[in-house]
Formats: sequence, C-alpha cells, structure tokens
Amino acid sequence: MTIEQKTTPRPTQIGLRPGERRLILIFGDLAVSTVSLFVALYFWSRPDWYNFSIQFLQERTPGWYYLMPFLWLLLLIELYDTRRASRIDETVKGIGIAASIALGFYLLVFFLSEPNSLPRRGVAIFIASSFILTLLWRFVFIKIFTAPMFSRRVLIVGAGRAGSTMARIVRETQPPPFVLVGLIDDDKAKCGSLIESYPVLCGSEGLLSVIEEEGITDLIFAISHEMSSQMFQAVMTAEERGVIVTSMPIVYEEILGRVPIFLLQSDWILRSFLDQIHVSGFYEILKRGMDIIGGLIGTAMLAIAFPFVAIAILLDSGAPILYSQNRLGKSGKVYQMLKFRTMYQDAEKDGKARVTVENDQRITRVGKLLRKSHLDELPQFINVLRGDMSLVGPRAERPELMDELQKVVPFYRARLLVRPGLTGWAQINFGYASTVEDTAVKMEYDLYYIKHRNLILDFTILLRTVGTVVGLRGQ
Repeated sequence: MTIEQKTTPRPTQIGLRPGERRLILIFGDLAVSTVSLFVALYFWSRPDWYNFSIQFLQERTPGWYYLMPFLWLLLLIELYDTRRASRIDETVKGIGIAASIALGFYLLVFFLSEPNSLPRRGVAIFIASSFILTLLWRFVFIKIFTAPMFSRRVLIVGAGRAGSTMARIVRETQPPPFVLVGLIDDDKAKCGSLIESYPVLCGSEGLLSVIEEEGITDLIFAISHEMSSQMFQAVMTAEERGVIVTSMPIVYEEILGRVPIFLLQSDWILRSFLDQIHVSGFYEILKRGMDIIGGLIGTAMLAIAFPFVAIAILLDSGAPILYSQNRLGKSGKVYQMLKFRTMYQDAEKDGKARVTVENDQRITRVGKLLRKSHLDELPQFINVLRGDMSLVGPRAERPELMDELQKVVPFYRARLLVRPGLTGWAQINFGYASTVEDTAVKMEYDLYYIKHRNLILDFTILLRTVGTVVGLRGQ
C-alpha cells in the first residue's frame, strides 16, 4: 500500500493508553471486591439469623473487615501490568496466586487465633467470592477492552533497525499492544516492502494523509540517524493535530518492561539514564527500613529452617552446609554472599567461574529442591541486615564474570549503581541466564528497574516473588 492509495475510512477509535486501562482495572477490581464484601456479610449473617441487620454489622463486624477489598487489590498488584491483564493465562495465574496468599494467611490466622475471636467465616466467604467475581470481571475486561475498537492505531516513523525491532515486538506480543498499521520511511528502496508482515509506506510528504485515512492515534518515532526537515515538519504537524508522538525506547519499555540496550547510543548513560535514576532520600530511608524488617523476618525463617536444611544437606552430600562467594555490591564493593550449599564440593575445582545452567550437573539432589523453593537463599537475609544487599535489586554478580560480561553486554556495569537484591525485576520476569544473550535480556530488565524504581514497584516484585516461591518455579 502507498500513500496515494485511498482506504475506507475507519470507524471512530477509542484508543486506550496503558494508564487508562490500568484505571479501568483498578476501579473494576474495587467494584467487584466491594460486592464480594457484601456477599460475604450476607452469607456470614444468615446462620446467626441476624439477616444482615444493623445489629449484626455493629456487634459482629470489626472495623478492619471493611478494608479487605483494598487488601485484595494489593494482592492483585502484578495484574495491573496491562500486558499481563490482557492475557487469560496470566490473569488466571495472577488471581490464583492472590487467592492462595490470602488463603494461606487465613489458615494461619484460623489455627493461631482463639475460637470465635475473628470473623473466620466472613473472611473465607470473602476470599472465595473475590476469587470468582474478579475472575469473571477480568474475563469481561479481556473480551471487551482488548477489542480493536479500544486499541490505538499506530504508525512507526522509520523502517531501519529500531523500527524493524519495534515491528517484530508488536508481531510477537499476544495480544498485540495496539494495532500497527505499518511503517513510514523516506527511503524509496524500502517503499512497498514488508517488514515483519507490516507494509512500509512511502514518503514523509504523505504522512498526514495516512494519519487521516487510517485513523492513526499514535506515532512511534524510531529514527536514530539524522532525519530530513520534511519528516520533522510532518511529525510536528501531526503532534499539533492531536496525534501522540512517542520515541521507540519508551514504547519498548512500555510493552516489555525492559530497556533496549542494543538500540541506544554509547553515551546514553550520560545523556539520559543518569538524569532519571535519582530517587528521593525519603525513598531510600523507607526502602532501608523495609530491608531491615524483611531481613529480621527472613533471619527468623532461617533460624527455623536451618536444622532441617542442614540435616538434608549433610545426609545428601556432606559438609559444608553454608557456602560463601565473592559478589559485587553497590559501587563495585566486594562482599561475601551467603547461601545454603546446593552444588557438589569443588564444583569449580579448575578455578574458572561458570554461570548456572538449566539441569546443571553440579547441583545436588537436595540442592535442586532448595533452588526450586528458593530456600537456598535464606542465608542472604543476613546480607540484607548487614546492608550488603537489599530485598529488591539486580542480582549480585561475581567479580570475575563482571569483567567478562561488561565487554559484550552494553551498559552492564550500570547495575552497580544500586544495591543488589535478594529478588528483582529481572529475576521474576526472566529467571536465570545461561548465555550471553540471556544475560543481555536480564540487563535490560535491570536497567528498567534502576530507572523506574519506587516503593510500588518494589512491593510488586516482592509479591510476585512470593508467587514464584509458592509455585516452586526456581532453578
């Protein structure tokens, strides 16, 4: 298709941006959880023949009970990622994890509290009702709000490496984040060709016509070299007419939750990244407080689990029980990271550092279980209390591997700008990296976290880590 060809006018689009979809999800979840609260109150009151009366609400319902809809929203926090919220499998998994965590806490309270001291029946009914109604509401959301009518119609400006990468990402993402109409480029040699099954339209002189004929709501700017004055003027005019213009790296981050390290200039760290990673002292204080609280809880869990894990390790492969290893902390400071030993003794007897790979033969039988459950990392809570690590951050790297990886992975040393974490954005989204390519992907996730870190993101990562542990998805 060329810009001279006329197309049938498109119906009016209600192009929803990720932030708007997120608000719809939040209000929808709040509505169904509030309904669940009243359902729980109704069925909780019936056996006592209060018949959902004011007397029942006054005499039997504690004030904190009305906060449960907000607690339910906190458990769903990972499903406010619009990419996950648009997929049925991720939706079912996320709601299932939220219900499992709520049920686990409920059972803990059920067995530890005095009989009739807490509204056990009311809480159980709320959890069941919230699970069912939220699942139904999220299916409705996927059915309606991922339809083409609510999708943005997008044109990529530039059909070079950055534009082609963006087109590939859109094609591979299911469901698509938006309707990609095509790419536009001034290079006549690319005119009329297909890139990732999307047509390349010709010439900046016809950009405004394509926008009008195709009902374009957004332009993704993906030109890394110097652009022509005609293209610049056409893009600026489109912006003046209400079309939203966004740079390719920003959309890449929005879709994948990663930073496109191979598409950025070598001086990107100095030109852009360092200006965006500064956080307030208030955040640093709160995060350190969260680390101390989490470290104390984790150390208590370590004390409880230590005898059982120690016996299992000794019976399986002998001593030692604990394993320490040099790792790089913030600003490149070397510290000793503690773990339960999961590999055979002398796993690196030749002295050469190796990354852990899937089905690694160096891992013991007990070690596999410890890694699956993440119990091997319990001793790291001591590192968190010491201040060597944080609960959330990039995975700590070995000094000898850092020297090698920073030669082949762009910006790799930038991960040392923050404390390494017991868990992190890269760990929950990708897992272990066994190749340089995998390491590069994890680095993209790490840079995204460093750039966007805040308490909400930290809390999201911690909740999703709980889901990973519950699901035994470690390696």
